[in-house]
Amino acid sequence: MLRLEKRPNPSRFWLYATPVVAVLLTMIAGGLLFAAMGKNPFEVIRTIFWDPIFGQFAFYLRGQLLVKAGPLILIAIGLALGFRAGIWNIGAEGQYIIGAICAAAVGLAAYPTESRWIFPAMVIAGAFGGWAWAMIPAILKTRFNTNEILVSLMLVYVAETIVAKAATGFLKNPEGMGFPGSRNLSTFPATANPELFAGSGLHWGGVTALVMAILAWVLLSRHILGFQIRLAGQAPRAARFNGVNPNRLVMLCMGASGALAGLAGMFEVTGPAGQITIDFGTGYGFTAIIVAFLGRLNPLGIVLAGFIMALTYVGGEMASTNLGLPDAAIQVFQGMLLFFLLGVDMLTNYRIRLRAAGTTVKGAL
Repeated sequence: MLRLEKRPNPSRFWLYATPVVAVLLTMIAGGLLFAAMGKNPFEVIRTIFWDPIFGQFAFYLRGQLLVKAGPLILIAIGLALGFRAGIWNIGAEGQYIIGAICAAAVGLAAYPTESRWIFPAMVIAGAFGGWAWAMIPAILKTRFNTNEILVSLMLVYVAETIVAKAATGFLKNPEGMGFPGSRNLSTFPATANPELFAGSGLHWGGVTALVMAILAWVLLSRHILGFQIRLAGQAPRAARFNGVNPNRLVMLCMGASGALAGLAGMFEVTGPAGQITIDFGTGYGFTAIIVAFLGRLNPLGIVLAGFIMALTYVGGEMASTNLGLPDAAIQVFQGMLLFFLLGVDMLTNYRIRLRAAGTTVKGAL
C-alpha cells in the first residue's frame, strides 16, 4: 500500500529535480502518444527538441526560438509575481490581446505620420491596455471578493470577441480589399519592431523580456516588496501581521502581470505577427502558465523554461510539416508538461511511503 506523508521541510532535491523529471516524463508519455498515432516516437522527439538547435536549418530556427521565447518569458514573469503571492491570474491571454489592440490602435491612428515618438507611445498603450484589462478582476476581487481565476479566464473570451471585431471593423485595413485584418504595422518604419540583428530573431520584445527577468529577480530577492510577495504566498496570516495589505498586493500583482502581458502583445503585433487578425490570440498567455511553473516561479528559471517551451513550438511546427503530426497532438504534448510538473511537484512537500500489512517500510521517495 502507498500513502503520502508530509515532509517536515520541503525537499530541496525535488525542488530543483521536478522540472527535469517532468520534461523526461513528458518525453516518455509523448513518445507513447506519437507511437499510438503511428509515428516514430524517437523521430518526433528528435524533431522537436534536437533539430531546432542542431539540425540542418538550425541557424534560422534558433532565431525563431528567440521570437517564440520572448513573449512567453515576458508574460510568465508577470504571472509568477502573482502566483508567488497566491494571486491567480489565468487571463493573461486576454491581457495580451487587449495590449496588442491598444498598441495597434495608436500606431494606426498615427499612420502614415513618421515620428520617433510613435513606437514609444505604442509601448505605453500596450502596457496600459494589458494593465487596464487585468484591473477588472483585480477590482472585483478587492471590492466584492470575486474569484480572480474565473473572472480573468472569462475575460479572455471577451478579448477574443473584441479582437475579431477590431479585425473586421474599427481597425480593418481600408485598403485590404475587404479582407479582415489591420494594416501591416511591421512594414511601416514608425511602427515596426524589426530584428535588431539580421537573422537573429532578437527584437525589442526579447530584450525587454530579459531585462524584466533581471528586474523581477532583484525585486523578489532584494526588495521589501518582493519579501511581502513571497510572505503573502507562503504565510498569508503572517503577512497580515507584518503589515502587508492584501488588497494592495492584489492590485500590484495583477496590474504588473497585465502590463507585461500587454507589452508582449504590443511587441508581437509590431513584429512577428505584424497586424491585428481575427485569430490574433496565439495561446501564449496560457502556455506562459506552464513556463512560470516550469521555471519554479523564479525569473531566471523562467528564462530557461521559456526557451524549452519555445522548442516545443518551433519543433512542433517542424514535426507538423515534415512528419504530418496534427497540431492538436503538439498541444496535448505541451499540456502533458504541466500535468507531470504539477504531479511530480507533490514530492517537494510529500514523500511516498510503502506500507505492508500495517507496517511502514522505511524506504521512501
